[in-house]
Amino acid sequence: MTATLLFYIIIGLLIVDFLVDQCIDTLNAKKYDDPIPEPLQDVYAPEEYEKSQAYKKAKHKFGNLSGGITFIVTLAFFLLGGFQFVDSIARSITQNEILIALLFFGIIMLASSILSLPFSYYNTFVIEEKFGFNKMTKKLFVFDKIKGLLIGAIIGGAIMALIIWFYQLTGEKFWLYAWGLVAVFSLFMNMFYANLIVPIFNKQTPLEDGELKTAITTYANKVGFTLDAIYVIDGSKRSTKANAYFSGFGATKRITLYDTLINDLNTEEIVAVLAHEVGHYKKKHIIFNLIASTLLTGLTLFILSLFINDPLLSEALGVSIPSFHIGLIAFGILYSPISEITGLVMNYISRKFEYQADNYAKETYAAEPLITSLKKLSKNSLSNLTPHKTYVFVHYSHPTLLQRFKNLKS
Repeated sequence: MTATLLFYIIIGLLIVDFLVDQCIDTLNAKKYDDPIPEPLQDVYAPEEYEKSQAYKKAKHKFGNLSGGITFIVTLAFFLLGGFQFVDSIARSITQNEILIALLFFGIIMLASSILSLPFSYYNTFVIEEKFGFNKMTKKLFVFDKIKGLLIGAIIGGAIMALIIWFYQLTGEKFWLYAWGLVAVFSLFMNMFYANLIVPIFNKQTPLEDGELKTAITTYANKVGFTLDAIYVIDGSKRSTKANAYFSGFGATKRITLYDTLINDLNTEEIVAVLAHEVGHYKKKHIIFNLIASTLLTGLTLFILSLFINDPLLSEALGVSIPSFHIGLIAFGILYSPISEITGLVMNYISRKFEYQADNYAKETYAAEPLITSLKKLSKNSLSNLTPHKTYVFVHYSHPTLLQRFKNLKS
């Protein structure tokens, strides 16, 4: 295979991926005006449903515009020798391969952030603002972007530097060390993300004593779930949308409630939502996802190790000096069909897990408050109640509201 042929394969994969996404999005958009399914008639009043349809259409139109522009810029970058240009800038600053790679990815990450900034701003302060979701100030928006870039640069840069160092030391066997690094990092983040990363963006406070804490503690004791930490996060400073999540293992595990969730739901509904989260823990879903993710990462790194030494990868992207970081980008695109397949499988498993967690909440607490909580959360976020089945299959990690309703009622 020649470098030219490989380049056209890469361009073809980018185009096919974009067109497939556009087709699936269009199929989904055609369902926006469908009538509300009979079991969900009580979610929206007529005027509220019109608002939800307008929100979905605005997001779809904006997504087409931003996605189209991003795709054109990306394609132009490939066709006009962008990788060679950025690589030459990095090499003009240093001859150390690790530093070259860090500068290379740093420049691309910064350029990508600058390109996406107007779209992010418009989405937050125009679309989300128009439909009553945004609570973020412009100052907070800017600081979030800066903090996100810094955290990405520090963590991503450190991991990338170590992987390239492993490659320099061990050659093709680097994948074993890289796999171990990623596995340890993933476990560490699962255990301590809420303690280390979340406080950079949000304030977390222990849930105050009262009816809600008593109800949660009573349920936890009933199902034998040791719970030392229940926190409330100030999600309302960014959005009116609500959420709750479980994190950590053993002594580090905690349940975190968004303050918007507490405002939107009553006590029984909140406990039902938490019963669902406890179900994920009791059914070992978190451990399964961690193990599956680790195995998939190992497989990907192993396959990468078989091809990373081939200078054809760098040549295909128009870079004259073969390097690990250029080969990594080419490999990532060529590997994307496999990533799509594994993503579909993981989404399918995730939807099955959601049913199991719902069933656990139904069996150990009650189905009705979970149903009403799901309906309220869908209404308050103007969720799509009539998604296309293809869109659900490809993109949804959770079953639709209608599917969850039918399962909980069965």
